[in-house]
Amino acid sequence: MKRGLVHIYTGTGKGKTTASVGLATRALGQGLKVVYAHFMKRPELYGYHEIDSMKKLGATILGFTDGHPNFNKEVTPEKLREQVADALVYLSGYCQTAAPNLMILDEIIICVRDGFLDEQDLINFIDSKPEGMELVLTGRGVTPGLIEKANYVSEINKIKHPFDEGIPSRKGIEF
Repeated sequence: MKRGLVHIYTGTGKGKTTASVGLATRALGQGLKVVYAHFMKRPELYGYHEIDSMKKLGATILGFTDGHPNFNKEVTPEKLREQVADALVYLSGYCQTAAPNLMILDEIIICVRDGFLDEQDLINFIDSKPEGMELVLTGRGVTPGLIEKANYVSEINKIKHPFDEGIPSRKGIEF
């Protein structure tokens, strides 16, 4: 790819990460080099088996935060801001040295929405990415500035969900 584009998956519905994983699977199937970086997730506690699947297919998996302060009381807002800032510095260098074709920043938009990352810092990251690298950002609460920078924006909204009817998450479907 001569020109890598920017994708955003946002909204209140189920499927933002799933869409990015689908894209990663397609890219891996075409022999592209994929890196999946997650924020706000704790795979050691909750599984996130899609991460294992991508790893088996050859993706590089990177995790940068210890969850969200609302769900992990050991994480302070200050610590999370530091983790996210350090992650962007690391990923900027990683883009240059590892030269992935596709980079997914899963739940990075939540970092901006909740004030753990300045929108401008993420825009600067987008502007400095290698020209041929495709970049995917996911998470609820996308800002107008990020929408402006993106080439694709998909809003996935909940109309109806089984959880609302008391049906718990199901293995292989929701997790």
